[in-house]
Amino acid sequence: MLTHLISGTLAGWSLIIAVGPQNALVLRQGIRREYLGVVLTICILADIALIAAGTVGIGAIVLLAPWALEILRWLGVAYLLWYAWGSLKSAREASGLEADTHQRSLKSIIATTLALTFLNPGVYLDTVVMLGNLANQQGPDGTLPFTLGAMFGSLTWFLGIGFGARGLSRYLAKPRVWQVLDILIAVVLVILALRLAFG
Repeated sequence: MLTHLISGTLAGWSLIIAVGPQNALVLRQGIRREYLGVVLTICILADIALIAAGTVGIGAIVLLAPWALEILRWLGVAYLLWYAWGSLKSAREASGLEADTHQRSLKSIIATTLALTFLNPGVYLDTVVMLGNLANQQGPDGTLPFTLGAMFGSLTWFLGIGFGARGLSRYLAKPRVWQVLDILIAVVLVILALRLAFG
């Protein structure tokens, strides 16, 4: 059981560690200390639900609806580019965290988190299809602990980067650092959008 649990945790980490739109948002909100708990809750619960869906066989349905993934793909591309543009604008206006009085509304943060989570077809292919298949290959005694391990991997990763970024926020509050971070986030999001569009 412990072996399956560890395998699930490692599999969960391996799929989530790559810098993606969710991770970029969690880092940004952690550094800003702005609605971090809300963002983390949405990301973690969404991942847990998607992993569970994959384990009970929803992955097969995802593979049978390529048109739905295609729609999500182009919506995801548009949203990633829009969010990257917002990061570039933020970089241009950067004045440092301490002087930054512009706060996005809770509603806006929730909408952004949900969009960056569910408009990415990769999340369905990786989390639902791949993790679901891996979980079901563990046999009757291994499926549940593997699934719980994958969920634990997601939980620990998001909490780690969210509160890690929050803990480092005082060192990253300088205008130049904040500007570089926003530019890096924009670059990552543009690369992800291009990969989504042409991958």
